[in-house]
This record gives sequence, C-alpha cells and structure tokens, in this order.
Amino acid sequence: MSFKYIESIKQIYPDLTIENYYPNEIGQNNDVLIVNNSLVFRFPKYKQGIIQLKKETELLEYINEIITMPIPHPTYQSFETSKPGEVFTGYKLIAGVPLWKDSLQNIKNEELLKGLASQLVTFLMELHSISKEKAKNDLNLNDNNPTAEMSDLFNRIQNKLFPFIRGEAQEEINQAFESFLNGKAALNLKTVLIHGDFGASNILWKPKSRSISGIIDFGGSGIGDPAYDFAGILSSYGEKFFDMCIGRYPNGNEISERVKFYKSTFALQEALHGIENNDQQAFENGIKDYR
Repeated sequence: MSFKYIESIKQIYPDLTIENYYPNEIGQNNDVLIVNNSLVFRFPKYKQGIIQLKKETELLEYINEIITMPIPHPTYQSFETSKPGEVFTGYKLIAGVPLWKDSLQNIKNEELLKGLASQLVTFLMELHSISKEKAKNDLNLNDNNPTAEMSDLFNRIQNKLFPFIRGEAQEEINQAFESFLNGKAALNLKTVLIHGDFGASNILWKPKSRSISGIIDFGGSGIGDPAYDFAGILSSYGEKFFDMCIGRYPNGNEISERVKFYKSTFALQEALHGIENNDQQAFENGIKDYR
C-alpha cells in the first residue's frame, strides 16, 4: 500500500527526491506516511475523508497567517481526482512528541507550567479570534449550534446507551444535560472557530526545551463553543493545569461551567462512537464507569 502512495506522490511531484518512507499510523480516515524523515503525507481512505481533508486544508491555509504556533502547512497537495489513494496532502513534520499527562505531571517547576499554559492559551486566543461570521464567509463552514448538537447527543445517549447504564448514572446524565440545555450557561453562547479535538495527542512539545512545539490534527475544527477546546485541556491534564489555563483566557470564568459539562460527555461520546461504528473497544472504554 505504501508503495502505491509513493507512486501517487511522484506522479504529482516528480522533482521531490524520496530517499525513504514508512507508515506512521493507520487512522480511521487516513493512512499516514513519513517521507525522508521530514515530511508527513496523509491519504484519505474514503470519499468522505477526501471531502474532510479538503476542508481541513483550506482551513489550515486560512489560519496560517493568524496562528503564531507551528501548525501543519500543506505544501504538497493533490485534489485533482476524487479517488482514494491518489488524493493527499503533505507538510513539513513538526518536531516534538505528544504532551501526555504523565509528562506534564513530572514537571514540578511552577514557572515552566505557567509557560506551557501561556503558550496553549495564546494559541486558543488566536484561533478563537476568528468569529463565526468570518469562518462562515471566508471558509464556508456550517453554523453549528452547540445547544442543538448537545440536544441531539442527549437523545442518542438515551436511546442507544441507557440500556447499558445503571439507573443512578442515568439520573446524573439526565440532570447534567437538562441543566446545560435549560440553564443560563447556554444562553448568549458566542460561537467562534475552534480546534475541536484539543487534547494531549494533538499538542506537541519538546521535552528538552520544555516548550510546546506545535498543534496538529485540525480535522475536527469548525464553528463551535470555545469552551469545548478547554474541555480537551481539562480532560487531558486535570483540574490544576486547567485552572492555570482558564485564568489566562479573557473572561475564562464565564465559560468554566460549560467546560466541565462538555468534559463530562467525553466518555459517553466514545461509547456512542463505539456502538454506532461497531467498535467494541471504544464502547467498552467509554461505558465502563457507567455500568
């Protein structure tokens, strides 16, 4: 399979000398190749993945001038066809490794932690500065309504997951969703451009310099509630680091309640993904604390 992908790259970019390559990961929607130890090429497996990659590429090109943090910049592109295996994007590999929770917890220096928090919040402030109107007009993005999305999620959880969830946990879920959907937190909710999957696996850092080196995977980006990105931080790193971040964000205290609600839905979303896509592992991971 990798060889077929290399042939597709050579066909579009005959001047690119390819010395070595290896598969990096087998994702749900894309196969990923590392070329010359310095370039990342992504090949969508399905037609839907092609549409998604095209949108993501347009978004990355648009925010490239706005975001100061290193992000993927798709220098190599092939969208002339809509055939899986021939469509791809390629960008310069961003140095660094994911900032896992263990790595963060091993940092005892408060100033270093504050520095990491500042870097992440600066990135989010830059991204969130792109208003719903700009994102709709310039990127032709759908105007997602977080309240409607959460209402739909609630219905799917009740219909598909409640048969597997103990009664007491069902009551807690009902209370959390009803409180969000009917409460003040969701009123006057101002949507902006968000990352959409702002967790540890997509935040890269350099352990030696103890600094964030880049943000990757904008496949879930779109118009949404800025609190959703902070829910990724809370879920990945816990309360203490989240407090450090939200305290640096303008009017951060106003979105804290929504952050905690979104975070509480993540395991249920994983279980739902499992049941809707026949992924037993995802279902088990998500449902285990609710049985």
